[in-house]
Amino acid sequence: MDNEIQLISDGDGLAVIGNATDVERFLASEGFPSKDLGAHRLKSAFGTGAAVAQAGSDIAANSAHWVKLTKESAERVQKYGLMKTKTPGISHAMVGKPGSIKNWLQIEKGAGSFLTNPARLAGAAGIMAQLSMQQTMDEITDYLATIDEKVDDVLRAQKDAVLSRMIGMDLVIEETMTIRKQVGRVSDVTWSKVQTAPTTIAETQAYALRQLDALTEKLESTPKIGDLATKVKEVEPKVREWLAVLARCFQLQDAVAVLELDRVLDAHPDQLDEHRLGLRAARQNRLDLISRSTERLVTRMKAAADAANSKVLLHPTKSPVVVQSSNHVVTGVHDFHERLGIESGRQSSEARRWVEAAAEVKDKALEAGAKGVSTARSLGNETLDRASSVKGRLSNEIAERARRLRGDEKEREEKGE
Repeated sequence: MDNEIQLISDGDGLAVIGNATDVERFLASEGFPSKDLGAHRLKSAFGTGAAVAQAGSDIAANSAHWVKLTKESAERVQKYGLMKTKTPGISHAMVGKPGSIKNWLQIEKGAGSFLTNPARLAGAAGIMAQLSMQQTMDEITDYLATIDEKVDDVLRAQKDAVLSRMIGMDLVIEETMTIRKQVGRVSDVTWSKVQTAPTTIAETQAYALRQLDALTEKLESTPKIGDLATKVKEVEPKVREWLAVLARCFQLQDAVAVLELDRVLDAHPDQLDEHRLGLRAARQNRLDLISRSTERLVTRMKAAADAANSKVLLHPTKSPVVVQSSNHVVTGVHDFHERLGIESGRQSSEARRWVEAAAEVKDKALEAGAKGVSTARSLGNETLDRASSVKGRLSNEIAERARRLRGDEKEREEKGE
């Protein structure tokens, strides 16, 4: 079987390794956008030794690309029958394409692959984890560029000591990443610059989450639509600012994790797998924490929009303001979640126009009025009937009395009285 390539997946991304032409053909056939994994980085990740050096030479002669796995692409990759390896969270397969067949097929040479060695897979998995985090970092950069308030401006506008320390650590991390890119590794001296970064970033993240929680509580304690409209309008830009701070925190935490993996690979390569999994778990915990806080805010915003919609007739100018600001916040949180990789649903509330609500009430009023007229008409007819009946009885009684009186008078005249 010709055109053999190797596939390695860690659940977040897919490494495609093989001859440069074959790798390009495979990626094109599947329509996968990719990034250069850096074969030289894989070679350096495999350490020293004759066998490993030979594997490194083989890799260096090939091409290595990384594909971010989405739900759709992950399902498409499964057709190649990736098998679990002894390296936790890593699956692997070899595929090839005979000259007479268009489709790529799984082949049975996996056992002879230079990447079936656990140490080599651990190195590849570590680099894939770094690329996944760097992808998120790039997406956060794009996210920060699309919002009105740049995070640097937000941070510089704050006088709080926690955020001030964050600004300084931000500069140090960027400097360290620049050195890593230039040197190709993280030395003891380089690592010493960022050792305290996780604590500083965590303090800033906790501070930003508390600010979001405070904004949520502020809305919960405002039942009146008029007051709610004012507060929601005030909350909207503040939410955007604190989401920007959280995004920057997450970006810097990923940057530190990238540096950390390089440092462990250099100093303790036998611990690379455990450290990679530990970083993955810690990263998920941060995502869960952020998700809980932002979802509470979204729930409160949707409740405010529903309350405003239900009272649009009483507050024709204030209710649409509440709904519009709520939708902006919910949309902003959704975009924020998307950049960080948090799954969430977005459901905007649509402001009811006053005219529509008024028309609805008008229809109900007309319906009620029609029923009222019908009832009144019925009652009126009944009253007239009763009145006519009474009038008839009275007329008969008067006529009868008159006849009796005339009869009595005639009788007295005849008697000569």
